[in-house]
Amino acid sequence: MFIHKIDEDVSLKLIELSDDERVFDLTNNSRDHLRAWLPWLDKTTKLEDTKEFIKICLNGFAENKSMNTVIIFKEQIVGVAGYNSIDWENRIAYIGYWLGKGHQGNGIMTKTARALTDYAFNDLNLNKIEIRAAIENKKSRGIPERLGYVKEGVIRQSEWLYDHYVDHVVYGILAEEWKGK
Repeated sequence: MFIHKIDEDVSLKLIELSDDERVFDLTNNSRDHLRAWLPWLDKTTKLEDTKEFIKICLNGFAENKSMNTVIIFKEQIVGVAGYNSIDWENRIAYIGYWLGKGHQGNGIMTKTARALTDYAFNDLNLNKIEIRAAIENKKSRGIPERLGYVKEGVIRQSEWLYDHYVDHVVYGILAEEWKGK
C-alpha cells in the first residue's frame, strides 16, 4: 500500500474500499462547497457511488494508469488528490484534487501538490506534471501558482459544470524546472 508522510500533520494514503464511508461523508458534508467546481457531485448521492469511484481508482492504480490518494490531516480524511491519469509514453501526470469544506487555509493542498510533484519526478521519473483548474477557481489555481508551475494557456469551454461550460487554465511544470528550484 502507498503511504506518503508529508509532515507531522499531513500524509497521503492510497484510497481503499475501507475509506468509502469517510470519503462519502466528507463529500456529502461538503456538497455545496464542492459543487461550485466539481461536476460529479450530483452523481455521488449514496455510499455505493463512492464505492464505485474507489473501485475505479484501484483498477487505475493496478493498471498503472492513475494513483488516487486520500489526504489525511491530523488523522482525519480531509480530501482526495492524486494523478487522475499518467501518460507513460510521454511521461506526463495530471494532478487532480479536492478538499472538504472547512479544511482550506492550512496549506494542506499546497503541501499535497508539492509532494505529488516531487514523487512524480523523483520516484516515477516523469518529465512533466499538469494541473488544470477552472479559470474562476482562484483557490485551486493558487496551488500551482505558489509551486512555480507555468501557466500554459486556457482551454475554452473545457468542462460542462451542471448548467454551463467553464474555461480551464492549464498549468505545467517540467522535471528540469522543478529540480532547478
